[in-house]
Amino acid sequence: MGFCINCGQQHPDGTRFCRFCGNQQPGEQLLQRLRIEAQQIHSMRLQMQSQQPQQGNPYQQRRW
Repeated sequence: MGFCINCGQQHPDGTRFCRFCGNQQPGEQLLQRLRIEAQQIHSMRLQMQSQQPQQGNPYQQRRW
């Protein structure tokens, strides 16, 4: 299931036009490219987070 890029209503995969607002939906090739790009960004973010030293919360109160 997908969601309309204009109104946000849910629709079946492969839908070319939203049945609620009539807006044209992206094709499968574009969706596949966007999914791959999102996975790459997610992987890079996880890699960057794992390379950063773990620091404590600077806003956490100290207890003396």
